[in-house]
Amino acid sequence: MDGQIVVGLDIGTTKICAIVAGQDRAGRVNILGIGRAPSDGLTRGVVTNIDRTVKAISSAIEQAEQNSGVKIRMVNVGIAGDHIQSFQSRGVIAIASPDNEITQSDVDRLIADTKRIALPSDQKIIHVIPQEFIIDGQDGVMDPIGMSGVRMEASVHVITGLVTAAKNIYRCVERAGLEVQDVVLEPLASSYAVLSEEEREVGVALVDIGGGTTDLAVFEEKTIRHTAVIGIAGRKVTDDIRKGLGVLQEQAEYLKCVHGFAAASEVIDDEPILIPGIGGRAPREVSKSTLCQIIQPRIEEILEIIGLEIKRSGYARHLSAGVVLTGGGALVKGTATLAREILGTDVKIGLPIGLAGGLIHEIENPMYATGVGLVVHGLHKGHHHGTFAPKSTMVSVARNIDAYPTTEPGLRGDDGRPTDRPSAIPSTAYLNRSDATAPMSTSAPAPDPHPTPTPTRPAAFEPTAEAPTDEETDAAREPKEPRMGAIWKRMASWFEEL
Repeated sequence: MDGQIVVGLDIGTTKICAIVAGQDRAGRVNILGIGRAPSDGLTRGVVTNIDRTVKAISSAIEQAEQNSGVKIRMVNVGIAGDHIQSFQSRGVIAIASPDNEITQSDVDRLIADTKRIALPSDQKIIHVIPQEFIIDGQDGVMDPIGMSGVRMEASVHVITGLVTAAKNIYRCVERAGLEVQDVVLEPLASSYAVLSEEEREVGVALVDIGGGTTDLAVFEEKTIRHTAVIGIAGRKVTDDIRKGLGVLQEQAEYLKCVHGFAAASEVIDDEPILIPGIGGRAPREVSKSTLCQIIQPRIEEILEIIGLEIKRSGYARHLSAGVVLTGGGALVKGTATLAREILGTDVKIGLPIGLAGGLIHEIENPMYATGVGLVVHGLHKGHHHGTFAPKSTMVSVARNIDAYPTTEPGLRGDDGRPTDRPSAIPSTAYLNRSDATAPMSTSAPAPDPHPTPTPTRPAAFEPTAEAPTDEETDAAREPKEPRMGAIWKRMASWFEEL
């Protein structure tokens, strides 16, 4: 094939998947090879056994090479886990060019300014995704390059991850004889594969139910607005079946995938299922309705937490396209029906879309959404068309993991003053416990999706537009005094005069 070839490596809790794809001269994406291997070296998306993970990666890569006939050297890797956090940030710069035309270098400087945030020493930035640009008070600008202005601001969505978790993924890939080309947040990668541009524009929530974690990504106006990670997923459902019926792990997984139902209303033929005995014991029978009674409560719990997280994001009323379920956990029959009842919105199962040829029939499965999204990201990286973020807004942990200092000059603490000591991220973390049921918020409460812009005088009435000074830029970052505090001070001065 005449074109670029990219490999996506989805390192999951229950499986590791490698997908080889190529893009021809017409821009069509073709799937060339697929490799899959069981994974038992990760827990809730985090590497806990490097040797087992390396062995599984090597097995998946070998299968993908045999199917595609391509020697794999570089891969795009997905990262997930309950260590992922996200929050909103803002930045402001002055345009220094003589004609006040905004260039790519100005956008790069602005993105760098939004990353001047006090982070804990164990957290590093994975992605910086612009929400909107504001030029001389004019908001709603999505692509500022080529426009004129003297002051440019940006509101961005910052996604961070644990340094050690990223390093362990990088180390596993290297030990398998590969090189990491880029690291991408897995729910963001899945969105590239299963969401259409129309869904991103009108508002949609993507729920990726994997083996170890359930990932949430909320989109509106073609931009990601909120992300969250929940430490309860398909592996918990399998464990419930294993403990409830007293069967082996493999048998519980088989019962879930073949005979399992997430909604009792979907069970039509309640025929008995024969379960092999353990240790020479006689086989047992269990009905499908009994199996559903074990599966349904756990999936209900996952969906209820997702519903709470969507409400906390502030975009629950703006999801005109509803919810898209993907990931291997969405394959349990009746999951979409149960999600409609709990979430109260339209729900569909998301399959990889936008593929032209090759092994497209083999890839039409929700479990391959992340892997396909990784190759789509690799093929479109650096391009500004479509819904993909510009290259300057995407930061790779793998290639920059040692490049970040522990502290950066210009950091400001919780009191708004310059400091060299990292402060806490303004977000709430999900409890890192297997039995935790509280929702995990990986981002601060989202602002009003349609805020009222600050009144400004039109540029036509300004005789001359002046660039912001350093004092104005620093003052914009200083915390404002609460209104009631100012009133009390004024009242105290009045009493002193009396």
